[in-house]
Amino acid sequence: MVRIDPVKAKLKLFLASEHGKMSRTATQWCKEFNLVAAINAGMYHKDLITNVGYLRNRLHIQNKRWNSKYKSALAFDPKRRGISPAILIDLDDPDAMKKLSEYNAVVQNLRLVKGNGINVWAKQNKQWSEAAVGIDADGRVFFLFCRSPLAMRDFNEVIKLLGLGVIRMMHVEGGPLASLSIKSPNITLDLAGSYETIIKEDSTNKEQWPIPNVIGVQTE
Repeated sequence: MVRIDPVKAKLKLFLASEHGKMSRTATQWCKEFNLVAAINAGMYHKDLITNVGYLRNRLHIQNKRWNSKYKSALAFDPKRRGISPAILIDLDDPDAMKKLSEYNAVVQNLRLVKGNGINVWAKQNKQWSEAAVGIDADGRVFFLFCRSPLAMRDFNEVIKLLGLGVIRMMHVEGGPLASLSIKSPNITLDLAGSYETIIKEDSTNKEQWPIPNVIGVQTE
């Protein structure tokens, strides 16, 4: 788990569509762009570049289509002073689009937790390694990674039991593509998922896979 105060550290999108159309592992994204942390920005289409949900990074619109099944959006890089540096909102909120229009970076993903900590997933048998992004009531953003396979309802409950104060959370990737890298003076970690029901039902994967889009953290 990485907790980010977006007042002190900058959240940024790094996209293959803006950087040579080349996917990189999370650790490669960190090294090339001097990031202290990077996590998947979301699942992507068969073109191996385009986010499945809406994605805008300033003037660059990678995917202009809103996915009707995805109910969460993370936004940061505000256009004006006086608003939160980052928000994670429910897209069924009547004011959602108005709020998102005030930010330069917006990425839409599958919702895990809504409102004030409501688990929206029903019980299921499918399990996978998970990469997720959450937010607490104070606006701090969380990069969350779990290599051990869990059903999403159970994953949500585990995060709740940790007492982190996460009130909203979205899925950004699962299985062997789930990635989290941390590069700080005190800790270096390059984490990779493995298990995914039907897709890869084992824990043999040890290496990060190249991914086209990440949410990164810069401190300078």
